[in-house]
This record gives sequence, structure tokens and C-alpha cells, in this order.
Amino acid sequence: MSKAVVVGAGFAGVEAAMQLAGQGIEVDLFEQKPQRYSPAHRSENFAELVCSNSFKAIRIESAAGLLKEEMSRFSSISVECAKKCSVPAGGALSVDRDQFSKMVTEAVSGNEFITVHRQEVKEIPEESVVIMAAGPLVSAALAGQIERLCGKALYFFDAAAPIVEAQSIDMNNAFFQSRYDRGEGDDYINCPLNKDEYESFYSELLNAKRAELHEFDKRNGIYEGCMPIEVMASRGIDTMRFGPLKPVGLCDPKTGGRPYAVLQLRKETQAGTMYNLVGFQTNLKFSEQQRVFSMIPALKNARFVRYGVMHRNTFLDSPRILGRDFGFKKRKGLYFAGQITGVEGYMESAASGILAGINAARFIKGYKPLCLPKTTMMGALSSYISDGSVENFQPMGANFGLLAPLEDRVKDKRERYIQLARRALLDLGECLNEDNC
Repeated sequence: MSKAVVVGAGFAGVEAAMQLAGQGIEVDLFEQKPQRYSPAHRSENFAELVCSNSFKAIRIESAAGLLKEEMSRFSSISVECAKKCSVPAGGALSVDRDQFSKMVTEAVSGNEFITVHRQEVKEIPEESVVIMAAGPLVSAALAGQIERLCGKALYFFDAAAPIVEAQSIDMNNAFFQSRYDRGEGDDYINCPLNKDEYESFYSELLNAKRAELHEFDKRNGIYEGCMPIEVMASRGIDTMRFGPLKPVGLCDPKTGGRPYAVLQLRKETQAGTMYNLVGFQTNLKFSEQQRVFSMIPALKNARFVRYGVMHRNTFLDSPRILGRDFGFKKRKGLYFAGQITGVEGYMESAASGILAGINAARFIKGYKPLCLPKTTMMGALSSYISDGSVENFQPMGANFGLLAPLEDRVKDKRERYIQLARRALLDLGECLNEDNC
């Protein structure tokens, strides 16, 4: 058995195919364009850039820069081509979109081990080794097949609340407590607001600018069963106080009484490095989320590692069905990669494709899976999408909050990120040298 099938030639699919080919494994790569286009795509080329031409920061002391540096250690085709056709963009890695996609397409199509099939795949192939990298706008036919395979572990809309770094929360204006003291004492961080603070927040929330929806988002009734906080606020000044900002069952230790309103923050990771704004799914522009949500006293200096989003995005409930190798738990030899697994961003999708491709190749050759340390950005992302303790799983991009914390607390943010990056690259090098991950 020395052949594999990859479905989808986006960022994840091309990386997976190239990793397999690099191991001398023949690949059948299926891409539906130009036979069929998703609502967001226009070009026939692979790895098409839709939302932005930027792959974010280059410096390794940034989460995006560290991720790209780790990927380069695996000969990432995305990183290689991006560097070759970059355009000036300060500290970011930005590219000429058309040139980038053309370069990737030529590299993949010209590989002797890869056979490209320009046709739509409507069913999950039955071959022994398959990587599904169909993307977040997967066709209805194939989405139906995936849903039948995964049961209820498939979502069609991404309605995510913002997430902030734990160390950026002002605990002088917050306190730990579970409602009615149920559960563990540190399950939630509570951010109280008095009457004046609440009314000011409410007023700004009503007037905040919202992000424009794509036509295919509008058509699919995105808000059903998941109301944005700004829509809830529009229904009356006290609506949020009877919803996600209800203060019942909580006591502010500063006043000894119940707050006027409370935003609860829930742990996003077991290590408690990131917290989710409970009930704050939103369609506000990112800049408006930063401005308005920072009006809450405990979040006045908050660093957002992910902003809230609401859009069409097919993704799996990966922690229940995928392993750290991106393998489907109930079918050996079947892997998923890309945004459908719950990673968010071009390079994050590409990184998942690298790991899925490597592990598919290892499966073919009879080797154990490669699971990178959680101290690395790639390892932390693969750990996040397979962490069964994550509640209300939502897509996540690269950020330092995902990494295991340093042994010694470092207050200075820049120095902390530098140390995290250095540790990541050191641990990655040791892991690849020993191959005992």
C-alpha cells in the first residue's frame, strides 16, 4: 500500500499532498475547480487567497511568525512560495495573490508523485488512505456524506465568542466564582459592572459597527438559535441582564452583594491561559469588539487572541472524533485537514495539512503517528482540535495562549513571547531529532 487520496487543493490539501509525495507515496489529488466553484472562489489555481493577501507577522516572537517558522522546518510549500512572491508589507508576509496561487499550482502539478484530478468528489473515497481537505465551504453533497460519517459532529455555521489572554484580565475588577458556587471555584472569572458602567456599555454596543455578511451567509439564516450580543441588546436595555450578563447566584467580594450585571469568562484551555466571553457571539467589526468590550472594567487592557465571528463555516466537532494526528478515530487511514478541523487561518490550515500528510505517510509505512509537543505552535493547534475537555468547540487560529505556559512567570509580554518562541523551536528540533513524540 503506497498510494493515498487527497480531496481538496486548498492550503491544507496541497501541503498534505506534498508531504506524501516527499515520502515517495503516489497521490491522487482531487480539486473540484473549475468544474464547480464555491461561493467564495474564482480562480482555477490551488491555494486561492480569498479574504486577504497577508499571512500576518514574520517575526518569530509573534504567534503567526512562529507558526510559519515551524512549518518551514517541514519544507512547507505555502511558506516557500509565499517568500518567493512576497510584496512589501512592513513586518508581515504578504504576497501577490495570483502569483502565489499560480506558483503553488505549478509546484504541486509538476510533482511526479502527484496526479491531479479536476473533478468534484461527492462521496468520501473508499481507498485505504484518504485525507479530506475539502475546506469550510464544502459542497452540500460532500458535507452530507461527512455528516453521515460523523453523526451530529458537524457544524454549518461558525458562531464564536471572543477569547482573551488570561494574563491580560484585570483581576482587580474581577473575581472567581461559579454561579451559586456550583462546580470548582475557579471555573469562571466574573467581570462585574455597576449600573452606570452597564448603561454606557449598552449604549456603545447598540451603536457599534457590524461586519458585512457575504450573500451566502445571509441566505443561510445564520442567526437562528444563536443570537449575537448586539442583536440581543437591541431588544431592550435589560435583555442582556436576563441573558448572558445576568448577575444571579453571584456575589462580588468587593461589595458583598450581587452586581448589577456580570460578564462571565470561561476557561478555553485546561491550563487556563485563555478565557472565552460567555454568550458574546457577535457580528461586530473586530475593531469595534476591541473598543466596546474593553469598556468592561476587567477587560480594559484585554488582549484578544480571537475575535467573535458569525459566518458560514462547515467544521467538525473535532475533539470528539479526531486525534492529534488529525486521524478519524473510527476509521484507520482516514484523515481530515484544513479549516474543517477547526483551525482558523490560511497558514493554520496549511499546518494541519502538513501534519495530516506526514501521519498518513507514517500510517502507510507502519510507523507510529507524529504528535508534536504542546509547547510548539503546530503541536498546540493539533492538541486544541483534539482536546476532549474543550466545551463548545469553535475554530481557533495560532496564538500564544494555546501554548503550555512557561515554568517561570514572565510579566513583560514581549519577553514572554520571545521565550515561548525559543522554547517551541528548541522542543521541535529535539522532537524531530529523536522522533519520540
